[in-house]
Amino acid sequence: MTEVTYDAIVVGGGHNGLVCAAYLAKAGLRTLVLERRQQLGGGLATSQITPGARVSALAHTVGRFRASVARDLDLYSHGLRLVQPHVRAVSLRPDAAPITLWGDPDQTASELARTSRHDAANWLELDRRVRAHASVLDRLMSLTPPDPSSPALADVLGALRVGLRYRGLGTADAREFLRVLPMPIADLLEDNFETDGLRAAVATRGMRFSSLGPRSAGSTQVLLADSAGNDGGLAGETVYARGGPGALAEALASAARAHGAEIRTSAEVAAVRESDGRASGVALASGEEIDAAVVVGGVDPKRLLLDLVEPEALGPQLGWQAGNLRLDGVTAKVNLALSDLPKFTGLDGDADRDRLRGRILVAPDLGYLDRAADAAKYGRISTEPWLEATIPSLVDPLLVDGAARSGVRHVMSVLLQSAPYTLRDGDWDACREELGDLAIRTLETVALGIGALVTARQVLTPVDLERDYGFTGGHPLHGEPSLDQWFAWRPLLGWARYRMPLDGLYLAGAGAHPGGGVTGTPGRNAAREIVADWRRRH
Repeated sequence: MTEVTYDAIVVGGGHNGLVCAAYLAKAGLRTLVLERRQQLGGGLATSQITPGARVSALAHTVGRFRASVARDLDLYSHGLRLVQPHVRAVSLRPDAAPITLWGDPDQTASELARTSRHDAANWLELDRRVRAHASVLDRLMSLTPPDPSSPALADVLGALRVGLRYRGLGTADAREFLRVLPMPIADLLEDNFETDGLRAAVATRGMRFSSLGPRSAGSTQVLLADSAGNDGGLAGETVYARGGPGALAEALASAARAHGAEIRTSAEVAAVRESDGRASGVALASGEEIDAAVVVGGVDPKRLLLDLVEPEALGPQLGWQAGNLRLDGVTAKVNLALSDLPKFTGLDGDADRDRLRGRILVAPDLGYLDRAADAAKYGRISTEPWLEATIPSLVDPLLVDGAARSGVRHVMSVLLQSAPYTLRDGDWDACREELGDLAIRTLETVALGIGALVTARQVLTPVDLERDYGFTGGHPLHGEPSLDQWFAWRPLLGWARYRMPLDGLYLAGAGAHPGGGVTGTPGRNAAREIVADWRRRH
């Protein structure tokens, strides 16, 4: 049988792989996407927790996804529908009143003023500064990082554009930007707020999905990057895809197919084929070989370089560097089906229901966050993990529409931090149910009796994230977002321009600049470079 030859093969059907494939197909390249799992989307997948009830497998919101990518690919014509509640987050504390962060900074400040006029005034000022600083990072994130060995004209022009945005901050904000970028998030927040609960609520955004603690250098940069390119500001962005986050993956796949891309699931890539120092296609685990002039890795850089590329093509130095990439995660996921909405501490039932439509935080103070991060650092599951949860069925009742007869009224998506991939004692398969129990006990501190409302649960340990979703080390961001693995150092210094050691091999996943989260930016940026190289050769 004569095999079809493609211009480009994208390995991995996560959202960045699909974004890249859609742009490549739109540019006229014959593009094939190969996804190991039966379902597209990777961490965006929407899974069935119990018959008729669906919840996000990992990422529970899509608020950071770039509006420019959605417009370029016309995703709304492919069925994407987004819902943005007025609330961004509510931090629940066992022994204190909840702290609600609204999309409107004035509304947040008005509520904060009831307990601290100082914090209310500083909220508005810090929110303004975060938005200004994030606008500079937004411009930086859209660039291809420079090649330090041979900077090109495009690098100079890109630097000028960032420089103009930076200069537009004004003298005071520009100096502040350089000061805060490498700061621990705790230091920034202690400089501005006197309420420790408020500090902790904001600090989680500098730590989410990473092993960083509130006093880790560079965690302020993580918060600013989380605000770049969206309307998050200091409170963060909370946007749901109707039908679950998997609906975004479905829209991306539909857009890619509309431009001519082919997508195959249950197709595991075992190796990148090489000929005369150039990528020439892939070999599947089934034994099938497929030719292509370009191979794009939507997977993490360790998996691409160490598992799919022959060691001889990397050389010992690059192989050693790739092996030292920090990809061990500390994030677990617990999904719950609930027979009813629990009563939360400090909230008045139906009157406060709107406060539960955003992110629900269990992060009482900075000390709590610090202790949780320390436990993970030493290979232990924290006995007091910090949680970020959502109840998406409050915003999208169709998620549980098919489960009403079985008594399921809501689904809850819970990110549990401080669960290290490498345990000091024991193994994750033996600890899975213990982790689920820990999540429920922690929720019980702010939602008394929630355990009795759980009708089904799904627990995903860091090892499950690696085994089932392909995240090496269980890291959802394909690598730590710290400053030494950021911009020109992501994934490695000298390899930040999406081009990998083999000619024709590219990286388009979250391990590439500008990093992880549901943005689509790495996939878009990589596609831009691939198309530019393609047109130079053709």
